[in-house]
Amino acid sequence: MLLSRVFKMNTTAISPLTVTPLGFIPDLKNATLVPFNETACENWKEIHHLVFHVANICFAVGLVIPTTLNFHMIFLRGLLTIGCALFIIWATLYRCALDIMIWNSVFLVVNLLHFIYLVYKRRPIKIEKELSSLYKRMFEPLHVPPELFQRLTGQFCNIQTLKTGQAYAAEDKTSVDDRLSILLKGKMKVSYRGHFLHNIYPCAFIDSPEFRSTQMNRGEKFQVTIVADDNCKFLCWSRERLTYFLESEPFLYEIFKYLIGKDITNKLYSLNDPTLNDKASKKIDRQPSLCSQLSVMQMRNSMASTSDSEDGLQMFLRGTSSASSLRNNQQEFCNAYGVGRLQHDALC
Repeated sequence: MLLSRVFKMNTTAISPLTVTPLGFIPDLKNATLVPFNETACENWKEIHHLVFHVANICFAVGLVIPTTLNFHMIFLRGLLTIGCALFIIWATLYRCALDIMIWNSVFLVVNLLHFIYLVYKRRPIKIEKELSSLYKRMFEPLHVPPELFQRLTGQFCNIQTLKTGQAYAAEDKTSVDDRLSILLKGKMKVSYRGHFLHNIYPCAFIDSPEFRSTQMNRGEKFQVTIVADDNCKFLCWSRERLTYFLESEPFLYEIFKYLIGKDITNKLYSLNDPTLNDKASKKIDRQPSLCSQLSVMQMRNSMASTSDSEDGLQMFLRGTSSASSLRNNQQEFCNAYGVGRLQHDALC
């Protein structure tokens, strides 16, 4: 009895299923198409308002702006901001869709903040009048951005003045570890034991050889006397703070290495040619070798150790303007500093 009841229950459960014969072929001609869902579009609605299309045009134009354009990010964010604003107008006045208005309000705020930030970064940087000539002559040709130059000159340096006859550094008295300066206005005279060496003109480092030499040895004194020949104005950095700042700015660090090396080369040429003036020094634009830097250090910082007598000093100061003698002097100084043969060939 139990088995028969179970069998009857199974048969009743299976009975709704229909079995298709093997030779049956469905009639496709009389079949009716049933939509996949009830939301399928049967009739297209009317075209949206013009504001909707203008907003999409703004999006399209913003996305096709080439990246090679200088202000392409500003234009992109500006057009996206305008498009979001038009979408908000369309959703509020013509569509009455709260969700569309809320989402586009969020997008509007995000793009507007980006637009303001980009415009702020592109703002013109005002460089002080006293420093504008320095920037245009020394830093702008090397593609230093104005904002980076402003950071360099606006935090840990100051502008100082010297009257005619006042000393910037005294021989064997002033320490070379404290500062690094660039002359902005006027002219300075460098001398050793009363003998004139060379002049320093605007937009030139005052103590570049000393700065270069003290990277190896600290606690040294100036071996020359630097006196203001006119009323002078110069930009002065604290050496420690400048070094710390340059370590955090690798690009500016390389710029300073080049500028200091170039300035040392100019001083080397002025030592061999006392008639070299400010205009001629502007034309000297070449990367100095280590030997030329060492030769100026030899001339300005170690003159006493190489030439104690007055005759030796006169021969040392006289020099020559010819390239061959300058080359020989550089080789002698490289040998004096113990530069190896391979290093000598590579550097000199």
